Amino acid sequence: MENKKFQFKTNINCGGCVASVKPHLDKAEGVNEWNVDTDNKDKILTVKTEGITEEQMLDIIKKTGFKAEPV
Repeated sequence: MENKKFQFKTNINCGGCVASVKPHLDKAEGVNEWNVDTDNKDKILTVKTEGITEEQMLDIIKKTGFKAEPV
């Protein structure tokens, strides 16, 4: 499987929001590492993955109730 790094502009803007998405991203198969830069005006979510597509990542994020778009 190929390792990839995706970045998304999100509306995950605080520690509480990060805590809301944490269980979903932590258990998502294919997600190796992730973080949200809440200090960035675009609230950039960076995800390191293996064997998961950008579209699948967008679906996971949207299911948590947040918005995301590829950077």
